[in-house]
Amino acid sequence: MKHTSVDQTTVLVDIRQLIELARQRAAAAVNAELALLYWQIGRRIQIEVLQGQRAEYGKQIIATLAQQLTADYGKGWSEKQLRHCLRAAETFTDEIIFSTVRRQLSWSHIKTLMYLDDSLKRDFYLEIARLEGWSSRQLQERINSQLFERTAISKMPEETIRHDLELLRNQGQLSADLAFRDPYLLDFLGLADTYAEKGKLIPFVVSLSNHEWNQRRVA
Repeated sequence: MKHTSVDQTTVLVDIRQLIELARQRAAAAVNAELALLYWQIGRRIQIEVLQGQRAEYGKQIIATLAQQLTADYGKGWSEKQLRHCLRAAETFTDEIIFSTVRRQLSWSHIKTLMYLDDSLKRDFYLEIARLEGWSSRQLQERINSQLFERTAISKMPEETIRHDLELLRNQGQLSADLAFRDPYLLDFLGLADTYAEKGKLIPFVVSLSNHEWNQRRVA
């Protein structure tokens, strides 16, 4: 009887885990589809309705669409939401790239990122958020703390920044300029004060950061 009781407990734990994992996958799938829907709506408005026009005409069109959609589908289709859709299509012009982003980040992440006007800064936060698994709240906190401006790479030429971000995107590998001034990494290591000492920590921090990324990829 005791053996049966233990087995039942184990089975219950396993089933709970299966349910939770299924819920997470379902939520991620729904989020990805919603994000794609929002992008497609924005694209449709951008190309076939506004046709490059803005100002008062654009406002009137979006207001009318919002009113009609709200009547058909209920709340959730306000003018503000349609403007978010339009912004997503304007920011992520390539559907293939957006499809990759929507599978890795939530619509809340995307909304935060798409209102960053600097494309390099936006790509920086997108890649770090994706690889670090930041919540949308953590992403906003990093932006508010000006993490990008506090990394060495922000002072580099645009070509260098794009190269390092491409390396991060394809290989999960941090460059020296990306890793060294990350205040969260230095604070975690207790090295924030030592950072000012003539850059002596660059090899150590970069080595540690790349090791961490590699371990995550293996896991």
